[in-house]
Amino acid sequence: MRLIQQLIHQAVPDLNGRTFERRSARGIIVDGTKILLIYTERYNDYSFPGGGVAENEDLIVGLHRELAEETGASRTKVLQEFGYIDEYRPHHKPEYDLIHMESYFYVCEVDCDFENVQPEDYEIANGSYPVWIDIAEAIQHNRKVMANQEPSMGFSIARETIVLELVERELLGKASAV
Repeated sequence: MRLIQQLIHQAVPDLNGRTFERRSARGIIVDGTKILLIYTERYNDYSFPGGGVAENEDLIVGLHRELAEETGASRTKVLQEFGYIDEYRPHHKPEYDLIHMESYFYVCEVDCDFENVQPEDYEIANGSYPVWIDIAEAIQHNRKVMANQEPSMGFSIARETIVLELVERELLGKASAV
């Protein structure tokens, strides 16, 4: 799978130290100019549905599980690999210095039913829920949050916005307005 980009958070002085390794699988689901994303009130951002996979869990198996939980997907068909982001950022637990996150993105078709969403407790606490939104609107929203450096801004917004812009260019054949 192609490497989309490597991101190293500004608060990470170097890549040495106690590192927590994490892999995630995320779905890219488009319908015309609409894209299925997760809006999170706590961070005021849009992100791709999906999430962490267990240490020995297959990425595609984890993707199916995550899409079912977050979007109520009863059927997921992976159409193609899209790419991955290799990311280093600070870890919030004292036993680690940083987290190394590999986020794998797949173009998918799903039958989703928002009535069957099964969020985890932290997703409920963060106010996360699935939405269909115009991709340009989601990109513009995330860019504004980053430009304003909103205090609630999470670490993942840069990763998600980079991939949203690439999806818009490559899958929808548009260039984002700057």
